[in-house]
Amino acid sequence: MIQVKEFVDTDSSYAENKANEFLATLEEEQVVNICYGSVVKTSPSGTENQRSTILVVYRSNKKR
Repeated sequence: MIQVKEFVDTDSSYAENKANEFLATLEEEQVVNICYGSVVKTSPSGTENQRSTILVVYRSNKKR
């Protein structure tokens, strides 16, 4: 079964560490794709906030 795991955080290194921990539990053949995105939003008060997202698409061993 193909599944998706998303790692989102305002600190890109935290999302990266969590994604790497998850990837370490998979066999290389299970990984289908990895996507990364980052956006910076400005709040009404003028402060900027970064949000990083890592999406891992993988094959699980679960059968439906």
